[in-house]
Amino acid sequence: KLPGTTKVIEQAKNGNDVVLTLDSSLQSTVESQLQATMENENAKSAWCIVMEVETGKVLAWASYPTFDQNEHKEIPSYQDAISTSTYEPGSVMKPFTYAIAMDTNVYPYNQTFSSYQFWYNYDPNTAKISRVAIGTKTPYPYIADALDEDFGTITFDQGLAFSSNVGICELLANYVNYSQYCDYLDKFGFFQKVNTPYVAQSLGVKNVGLPTDYLSTGFGQASSITVLQLCQAYTSIFNDGTMMRPYVIDSIVDSDTKQTVKKYKKKAVGTPISSQSAKEVQELMSHVTDEGASGHRFKMDGIDLLMKTGTAQIYNENLGKYDPAYHTSSVMAAAPANDPKVMVYYGLVSTNITSYSAEPFKKIMRDTLQTYGVSTTPTTQTQDTYEKWESYSMPSLVNHTIDYAHEKMKDKKVHFEVIGDGTSVVGQYPDANITINSNDRIFVLTNGSKITMPNMTGWTRKDITVFWQLTGIGIKTSGYGKVTSQNVEEGTTISTDTKIEVTLE
Repeated sequence: KLPGTTKVIEQAKNGNDVVLTLDSSLQSTVESQLQATMENENAKSAWCIVMEVETGKVLAWASYPTFDQNEHKEIPSYQDAISTSTYEPGSVMKPFTYAIAMDTNVYPYNQTFSSYQFWYNYDPNTAKISRVAIGTKTPYPYIADALDEDFGTITFDQGLAFSSNVGICELLANYVNYSQYCDYLDKFGFFQKVNTPYVAQSLGVKNVGLPTDYLSTGFGQASSITVLQLCQAYTSIFNDGTMMRPYVIDSIVDSDTKQTVKKYKKKAVGTPISSQSAKEVQELMSHVTDEGASGHRFKMDGIDLLMKTGTAQIYNENLGKYDPAYHTSSVMAAAPANDPKVMVYYGLVSTNITSYSAEPFKKIMRDTLQTYGVSTTPTTQTQDTYEKWESYSMPSLVNHTIDYAHEKMKDKKVHFEVIGDGTSVVGQYPDANITINSNDRIFVLTNGSKITMPNMTGWTRKDITVFWQLTGIGIKTSGYGKVTSQNVEEGTTISTDTKIEVTLE
């Protein structure tokens, strides 16, 4: 104490208690599975976040490498992989490109594209990207699917199931408007801080100025984001268009009086897409776990999932190019598929990009559903479903007999719908030579004068639209998903005057 100064003693006060939204059991599961991932996959980093879809409440949050807080002599990284580390996410960005195309009414339903190598040129006068013949010399590098895969001529719906980069390029070059695309990225909250209280965050970089970067952003390269931004944006798809803010603090409580000082609740932060667009993207994501699709190995017995997988290159600053060895791999999923309640995003950075174990993700998802009592019973199907994914070329059936049509379709694992009581085919869907897959619904219209009401249970909106277009018989729909009931009994004779109503769930 210096002469002439005053000694002031202030007693310490207890701080407030912070109550987190985390579920201790799920957090333990996530921690153990990420530790196993680090050890078994030779991973540089790994992360996982589990959230409630309808509220944004974070149920588990972990980022590796980590450290023992009791012995933190050496901290391997000060970056949290979920909120402060930015990355190029890869193909988990593709559903947003699809959502934008659908929401702006330019999505090419039922149309096809060639999936092998997207060679292109750019006209600065028209700001138009044009696909050119393979091998054409242009200033721009061609874009291919992973491992230079060739899926042949496929529909855009199939493009998401197969995770086709070329399909994304086709959408962005020929259908989606550039300015609208950029605006929607902002609406989804990318490259902006997520309003999660008390969480340090980074922004990422929107890099869409050059043609190559614009196309690459559509499939998750070139532009960088955070995991937290991605999860917030996905709530808009899983939550029927309404985007929810992720939050990890439930409340702040006075440690002495036990009174709640501050309470945090769910908060909607926008509706970037319509409910219908969200439902349509959900329908496409439900097929990512089909046999032959990109996420089949993550399929879980007794659980219907909405899913998108992602693999991304990582820019290596020391090499001045993308790292030839390490990649980001991740899985975004929500369940149950017919009414998403919880979502899990699991990812890692390692050299093992094609065969890393699916078991950590499955364990986390299974424990999440069991903890929260979410039903794991798949949606009831009224028709057989075929597990194995097979593709076929649609035969030409028009002007042939119905017996001929049955013969041509009998070896194909599809749902074959015959409209009318005629003996010859006068219309078909899809058209001849279009690629079709297992479980697709195929329609033929005959020359008969009598049309009877089919059993539409399990039909999608697309199926209903096709029936309407072929017959001219209007159908009133309510809800989203698949048909669960109809007001006209199966087998009833119907015409353009029949008032048909169906309910989808």
